[in-house]
Amino acid sequence: MKTLLKKLSETPGISGFEDKVRDLIKEELKDHADEIETDVMGNLIATKKGKPDQPSIMFASHMDEIGLMVSYIDQEGFLRFVKIGGINDQMLLNQEVFVETENGDIPGVIGSKPPHITKPSERNKVIPYTDMFIDIGAKDKEEAEKMVTIGDPIAFHQEFREYPNDLVMGKALDNRVGCAVMIEVMKQAETDATIYGVGTVQEEVGLKGAITSTYKLNPDYGIALDVTIAGDHPGVKEEEADAKAGAGPVIALADASGRGLITSRYMKKLLTDSAKAAGVDYQLEVGDGGTTDAAEIRVIREGINTGLLSSAARYIHTPISMVNVKDVEDTVKIILELLKRISN
Repeated sequence: MKTLLKKLSETPGISGFEDKVRDLIKEELKDHADEIETDVMGNLIATKKGKPDQPSIMFASHMDEIGLMVSYIDQEGFLRFVKIGGINDQMLLNQEVFVETENGDIPGVIGSKPPHITKPSERNKVIPYTDMFIDIGAKDKEEAEKMVTIGDPIAFHQEFREYPNDLVMGKALDNRVGCAVMIEVMKQAETDATIYGVGTVQEEVGLKGAITSTYKLNPDYGIALDVTIAGDHPGVKEEEADAKAGAGPVIALADASGRGLITSRYMKKLLTDSAKAAGVDYQLEVGDGGTTDAAEIRVIREGINTGLLSSAARYIHTPISMVNVKDVEDTVKIILELLKRISN
C-alpha cells in the first residue's frame, strides 16, 4: 500500500488535468478489469462484470488535487496565477512547484516581497496570493513565454515520506488515498456483483466528474472514497473534528451540515455491519465543512444508495498531508466485506 500511495502521491494532477493520474490507475488495473474506458469528462471507468441478476456498485475516488494555473506573465518573466480548488493563501508562500507544459515540467518557487522591506503594518497580515508570483528563473517575459503558456497547470512538489506509527506524508493524499483504495478493491474483489472502479475528475472544483459518471453508470450502490479532516493535532478542538488518524476508517453520516450527503439508515447499517464483520475499528462522522462526490452520487437519476468512506488525514488542502496507512488498508477490508452483503 505504501508503494502504491507513493506513486499516486508523487504524480501531478490538478483539477482538469488528471491525465497522468488516470494513466497510472489504468496501468494498475489493466489486468484486473474486464473493461477500462475514459469518458468525455476524463473520468476513468474500470468495470468488473458480475452476474446479470446481481446488483452493481460504483466506487468513486476523485483523481484531482488542489493546485494553481498560470494566468499572466509579467515583463520581468515572473508568473502570476489563480488558485484551482480551496487553498488558504498562507499555505502558498515559498512552496516549490512544477508548471506542467507541453514540453515538460518547469520548476519554480512561489515568492513575494521579503520581510526586510515589509511595512510594520503588513508584517502580521496574511499575504494574499494576488501579491505572490512564481519565479521560474526567466530573465524576461520573452524568455518565460518560451517556457510556459497561459493556462498551464501548476502542481506542488513534495516528496512522499514514511513516518513512525504507520504514518505517511505526501502531496495530494486528498485524494490519492481514495484512488489507492479503489485500485486495491478492484484487484482483490471476488463477487457476483458488477463493480465499477471510477476515478473521477474535477471534484475539487464542483464534484463534476461524479455527476456525469454516475449518470452514465446508474449503479444500484455508490461508495465515495476520500479523506476527511483529522483533528488529532494542536489547534483543533475535538468537537470541531474528532476523527483521528489511526483510529480506523471514517464512515460519514452527513457532510456540509446535511447540504451534501445525508447517509440513510440502511447504508449506515450496511457500512457499520461490514466494518464489524471485517474486524476493524471505525469512526462515525457528522461534518460541518465541505462535501464530496457522495453528495452528487446520491441524487443522480432516481437516487442511489450511497455511502462515504474516508481516512482521517492531517493538513488536507495544503501542499502536503499525512495519513495512517492502516486506516487505508482497513477501508479495503470493509469494502470487501460489504460486497459479500450486497450480492447473493
